[in-house]
Amino acid sequence: MNGTTNGKKRPARTRPQCDHGQRRNMVIASLLGDIFQGRLGAGEHLVIHALAKRYQVSPTPIREALVALEANGILDLVPNCGAIVRKVTAADVREICQVRRALECEAIREACGRIELAKLQELAVTFRELQAARRPTQRFLARARQADSLLHDLVADASCNRFLAKQIGRLKLLFRAFRDVAWEYEKDHLRIVSEAGEHLAIIEALLAGDAKAASRAMAQHIRSGSKYWSRLFSAS
Repeated sequence: MNGTTNGKKRPARTRPQCDHGQRRNMVIASLLGDIFQGRLGAGEHLVIHALAKRYQVSPTPIREALVALEANGILDLVPNCGAIVRKVTAADVREICQVRRALECEAIREACGRIELAKLQELAVTFRELQAARRPTQRFLARARQADSLLHDLVADASCNRFLAKQIGRLKLLFRAFRDVAWEYEKDHLRIVSEAGEHLAIIEALLAGDAKAASRAMAQHIRSGSKYWSRLFSAS
């Protein structure tokens, strides 16, 4: 019989739900983009229900995102007042990148020799193609973002230190918001090409199994990004 199994009603199908963590991360990324691009200004009071409507989610991931951003120094949670947007300065960016360098250099030392060579070789091809690109189309930017994120995720995951990977994961949306705002604001094709070269240096060290060289290349890449991002925030 239709809708039954051996005379019993089949359980109703439920609609697949978006992962709760994905919703929270989407809200964090959206808030960071709006703050860094000036759509939410320093000193602005953020209202949970207004943000829920803005990002089309329930209040719960909004609350969690605000707590996460307060922990990262982007917002202040004031009793009986709610969330207040902080001004992000060039000094803040440099300090955040200093923490990033410590975490990711340790991660890459642990990850060296543990990442599939085929994945690294595939990424090397992508970064060489990005180096050779002549103009920053939207497809070029999307591919550069994807390759950058994938390499850093591979390193964190292969470190085999779940606490270290968790700390990198907690901060990576912040790093990527800096990256995306800088690339979109500056439209700087040469910087993206330069980053592709920095990523290639990291990959080549990993392919050679040289943990010290990989750590040096990662440190140089993060220092370079810190100078670029902090200059942008200083100007804004």
